Amino acid sequence: MSMVGIKVCLIDKGRRWEAREFPTDSYKIMSAVRIENRNLGVTFGPKNALFQVYEQDDSVAVVACGLGGGSLVNAGVMVPTPVRARRNPKWPKEWEKDWEVCEASASAMLRLQSVPLEFPNAKVMGEIAEEEIEESGLNSMKLSVNFELEEAPPGSRGSQQMGSCLACGNCLSGCPYNAKNSTDKNYLASAIQAGCTVKTECQVQYVVKNTDGICEKRDGISRKQRRRWRVYFNDIDYITSDFVILSAGVFGTTEILFHSQKRGLKLSEKLGFGFSCNGNTVAYLAGSPAPLSAYGLDKKQFSKIPFQDRPGPSISSSYTSSLGFTIQSAVLPTAYPYLLFKGIATYGWPTGFWFLHGIIDKLKHMVGLKSSQAMVLNAMGYDEGDGKITLENDTNKICFSPPHDPLLPRKIIAFQKLTKRLGGILFMSRSRSTSVHLLGGCNAAPDPLHGVCNPSGQVFYPKCPSAVHHGLYVCDASLIPCSIGINPSLTIATAAEHVSRHLVQDVLKYKSSACLVQLSSVDKQDTEFVDKVVDPKPELSLDGKLDACPRLTVMITETMRGYVGGMPCTAYLKMKMSSGNQKGFDEQNLALGEPHPLLRGRVGGYVVFKAVEKDKLYVIDGQVEMCGVDERTPYTQYMQYHLLLASASGSRYILEGKKVLNPYLLASYIWRESTTMHVTFKTVPQNSTMGEMVNFKGELRLSIIELLKSLISLKGTRRGRFICLLLQTFLRTYLLQIPRGSHMEFFPSDCHQKPYPPSTLHEIKTEDGFIISCRQWKCSQNLWRHEGERKPHPVLLLNGHSTESYCLPTEPKDLVRTLLEEGHETWILQPRLHPLHTLNNFTIEDIGRFDIPAAIDKIRELHGPSMKVHVIAHCVGGLAIHIALMGGHVSATNIASLSCNNSSMFFKLTVSSIVKMRLPLIPVSSFISLSLSCSHTLIGSIMDSTGALVQISMFILGNNTILSMFESSKVSPRHRLFKSIARLIPRYERCTCDECNIFSGIFGNSFWHDNISSTMHHWLNKQSLSRLPMSTLPHIRKICNAGFIVDKDGKNAYLIHPERMALPTLYISAGRSLIVTPQTSFLANQYMKLHQPGYRHSRVVVEGFGHSDLLIGQESYRKVFPHIISHIRLAEQGSTGSMAVKESKFSKEALSWGHDPYEEGDGGFGSWVSHLVLVWLFLLLIMLVSLFL
Repeated sequence: MSMVGIKVCLIDKGRRWEAREFPTDSYKIMSAVRIENRNLGVTFGPKNALFQVYEQDDSVAVVACGLGGGSLVNAGVMVPTPVRARRNPKWPKEWEKDWEVCEASASAMLRLQSVPLEFPNAKVMGEIAEEEIEESGLNSMKLSVNFELEEAPPGSRGSQQMGSCLACGNCLSGCPYNAKNSTDKNYLASAIQAGCTVKTECQVQYVVKNTDGICEKRDGISRKQRRRWRVYFNDIDYITSDFVILSAGVFGTTEILFHSQKRGLKLSEKLGFGFSCNGNTVAYLAGSPAPLSAYGLDKKQFSKIPFQDRPGPSISSSYTSSLGFTIQSAVLPTAYPYLLFKGIATYGWPTGFWFLHGIIDKLKHMVGLKSSQAMVLNAMGYDEGDGKITLENDTNKICFSPPHDPLLPRKIIAFQKLTKRLGGILFMSRSRSTSVHLLGGCNAAPDPLHGVCNPSGQVFYPKCPSAVHHGLYVCDASLIPCSIGINPSLTIATAAEHVSRHLVQDVLKYKSSACLVQLSSVDKQDTEFVDKVVDPKPELSLDGKLDACPRLTVMITETMRGYVGGMPCTAYLKMKMSSGNQKGFDEQNLALGEPHPLLRGRVGGYVVFKAVEKDKLYVIDGQVEMCGVDERTPYTQYMQYHLLLASASGSRYILEGKKVLNPYLLASYIWRESTTMHVTFKTVPQNSTMGEMVNFKGELRLSIIELLKSLISLKGTRRGRFICLLLQTFLRTYLLQIPRGSHMEFFPSDCHQKPYPPSTLHEIKTEDGFIISCRQWKCSQNLWRHEGERKPHPVLLLNGHSTESYCLPTEPKDLVRTLLEEGHETWILQPRLHPLHTLNNFTIEDIGRFDIPAAIDKIRELHGPSMKVHVIAHCVGGLAIHIALMGGHVSATNIASLSCNNSSMFFKLTVSSIVKMRLPLIPVSSFISLSLSCSHTLIGSIMDSTGALVQISMFILGNNTILSMFESSKVSPRHRLFKSIARLIPRYERCTCDECNIFSGIFGNSFWHDNISSTMHHWLNKQSLSRLPMSTLPHIRKICNAGFIVDKDGKNAYLIHPERMALPTLYISAGRSLIVTPQTSFLANQYMKLHQPGYRHSRVVVEGFGHSDLLIGQESYRKVFPHIISHIRLAEQGSTGSMAVKESKFSKEALSWGHDPYEEGDGGFGSWVSHLVLVWLFLLLIMLVSLFL
């Protein structure tokens, strides 16, 4: 591929071996061997060792690891594929079309040569083999060994200058004289010369389909291109590529595909099946008097032994029996430990004192005496090819069971015959199978029912008979579907030639169709993302990604447990925090609140969520930011996690987590907030036929033990710097409380207001003589009306305390527009509480007694006395409409339906809100995320002692109880003091906008900042609320103390008249609001079901919303408004809204006043801080402020 201009990156687990580095003695070879004994559970030796030995049960398999693979240490025997193997039913027919051509091409590249003379070992074998091996014949074979010192031929591009074979017999431990034509000297050398990038000592773990895109610029046009595949080197680091060719050997390739399958890659069920050991059986003959000359030589012996008397290449002769197996004699390299073959890993035949033979022979060798002759016997044949490779889930390691070998007894008999003829002791392996020629596991086949890949090496997509994973290839011995019976090196090379021809065509076709050069592109995970200009042959940069500058990274492990969707879930995460992209970042950036690059990183690991998937959910892409910032909440620090999870079933999920750190009451909640992650878990839609989508929410927590483990697990030289940076963010968030960004950066020009349809403003005189107003929108189109169908009832909207919640010019889909689209004429009441009509002295009761009846009378005046009105009320508006109805000021027969948001005839505050209400400025709660542990008895006991606090607030305000809100407004000293105190009131979310700060100081945070848009925030605080009437504070306090609507004297004059509430109702509560608890809607809904069972009564709790953002939030039109519209539609379907249901059914249901499932338990701050202490501390604060002002 490199030679035709395709950009290629070669990743190899092993290292590059130079000729001088191959082991030449027993001590050196010990550091070049890795042994994995599954029986004992022991593994030792370096991961990139030259020899990889796998021992399991009664089987041993040996593979090579290094740039060049098995060709580094094999005998270099090249024999054409036997006809018997090619006639096997498993053999792909497609290979036969060009097999000879591919075989010739492989032979030319490997530069095969014949052995120039018959060495001593071959002579001995030639004399006895035909007699002792039944019907055997000498095979014609060549070696990939250079026997003459010569220049590379002109046509062999990339071939390196090689040495000449010295006949030392050390081929099986790597040629130390550079005479073996291994693949790193031909195929790989050609690729490197053509531009292939090579990265060694880097192991690929798995591959997954890529779901992200990278941005590229071509001819000045920015395009988004998605590489097909991600190639992972660990849980975190990966590169992306359009084509991936797996050539890691039988065990390596199969293991990669198994790991990929666990991460959702759909593969054939035949993965790991069809494993063959090529009928391999190895024995060792020692103590023979015959002149075998089969011990390897070192340099010192060359001058003493002429060339023709030396051992020669490791294998120089081969004999095939008609019984179906081939026997070869081999020279044992000088680096191999002889005792390993003389009793430690073998048993001897004939029986006797064979174990002592090895020790005696070794002593002779050490004292310089002539040792006995010995040689290795290697037999190959045709096994059944029914072995199996599996991946053990617990250890994630490869397991294998060898195939059945029917020829094993015959091969042993042949070995025994040769031993009798040559004399000595035959040492047989203690294992049933000892193989160095592994085949299969990812067998080539015509369809996925019989194999893993097609004959062209493309990996099957098993859901369709001929479908493949485009761009994913296998090109090594794991493709061979049956045993070959002889040395398989040339067969493997020929199959690779066949695959590469189809692969190159596929790449060129894809390249021409996409008009893009295919390349392995590094995903710049550890550097700042920038658009890259891609030319027809871009350079490939791997060092920045794969090396990852370990000195600039910090590795962390984190284990969090909890419940998501009510079901247990555990996340085992590995995080890699990197400061490699801190170019241009300095202390000034840090001072401005920008997070340090070392606080951002990548995430790997897995999640156990057995309620969704029985297997592990692996993180295939994850990001973490320890100091996330939202411009809407500049005082709040976020620890954000975004994880893309993949399962073995092929499903993908997204887990988004957020730790919210708010500077409330300094650092009182730092432990809970920094160790609690709020989680959203949802399915990634992949096609239109997917079943039910998963969407769960919950919390995961980090225990103190797991936190200690995480601290201990910190790795990297920058870990001290990381801890310091993280503590600095906590200091800035909790103690210094310095904002990161500001709402002041918002420009009014960014506020695009969508025009409303024409409206009419009606001025209305109430019964007590006050002038209020109502704004009316007529519906120009009526989607409900058909011929003969009645006109829908108009809708009256009642706002909360002073602020506008329905008519929002900055929002394209507010409730007014939504109702108009539904065909409803819409009215908004602007009562005496509205900034346009504020009075110095009035109560909520006045609104319900005078303003609402006047507005309804006006609507009925225009539409006729039979017209009913749908009422939608929020907060104080909900209290007022219930006062109007239950006080008899408005008849329920005039109301088509009632919808209330965060209010009802009940008004239940959280315990923390009740404590906040006791403070001088606060009629209702601050928007706090606390759950204070306090009994109602204690609350009652402090009410009397704080009864005069509201009077203190009114005293500070003076005669003018209307507070100017805009920062530019001129205010009196009393109002300035009042505002100053309001700014100091603790609240859950602080804001850089002064108007927002004052309002939240008085009433508490009425919305979550991250739920509303910046344009909405600017309009609400800078344009909408100009004046704030405060004269309602005494009445509001009495309602809050009682927990339900009372008159201005605090008497229960309304709940005693449930008969006046004969109408359908909908009560909506916010799931995250702590101003008014969901119990407000719960009690109201139960009250209505008990007293008015003949009407439809509904209750909804909308998660994720606060008090006011139920109506002004960006997602309100999607998550809240449909409930209101549905309730109105159901009411429109009947003339009275009554339901034909049995009264007893609702009565029975209403009598069950059980625990509200949305009510949260108390605990936390109030369990260790007295409410009275808070009150008196605040009074002290007021005195201090007064003195300084």
